[in-house]
Amino acid sequence: MLEKLLQYDTELFLYLNKLGSPTWDRLWLIITAEFTFVPLYLVLLYLIYKSYGFKPMLIFVLTIALMITFTDQITNLFKHTFQRPRPCRLDELVNEGMRYIAPRCGRYGFFSGHASNSMAAAVFGGLVLRKHYKKLIFILLFWSFFVAYSRIYVGVHYPIDLFCGMIFGALAGFGFYKLGLYFLRRFEKQNMS
Repeated sequence: MLEKLLQYDTELFLYLNKLGSPTWDRLWLIITAEFTFVPLYLVLLYLIYKSYGFKPMLIFVLTIALMITFTDQITNLFKHTFQRPRPCRLDELVNEGMRYIAPRCGRYGFFSGHASNSMAAAVFGGLVLRKHYKKLIFILLFWSFFVAYSRIYVGVHYPIDLFCGMIFGALAGFGFYKLGLYFLRRFEKQNMS
């Protein structure tokens, strides 16, 4: 069963990866770059500041730092536990015409850190700001999907790596959203007494 699932995963990866063309390579390399979305994160922080104020924003920044650390560490734990080689590490996929355009190829791929981190940020930011910007969560989820897909395009992750990363990221984003609200309530309670 697992063998068949991994075979389908590889076939889907090759199909989606081969859809790419040199015309679009630069765009997808920009989308997949780690620091491309720093301006987006700064805008989200500004919107949190505008919606909640300075001190609550600092509480959310602390929560975001914890969330990113948690998500990164769990992602690395999964990668080193399962040790699933990335597609760019397998000669048989390269020989089947896989397009590999990423600047580097990490060792293990299950599950994707890009997918988990972008989804955690999307869910967290979307939930924190939903009272003030109702449609923002949909924009952030759409953005997270594109970040995840970019990993197939550049040749470094299988679809299952992305799917599991996005599921984990959504759960982490929701959990840390709840934790952030807990911290915020405690802060507000202390300031009232």
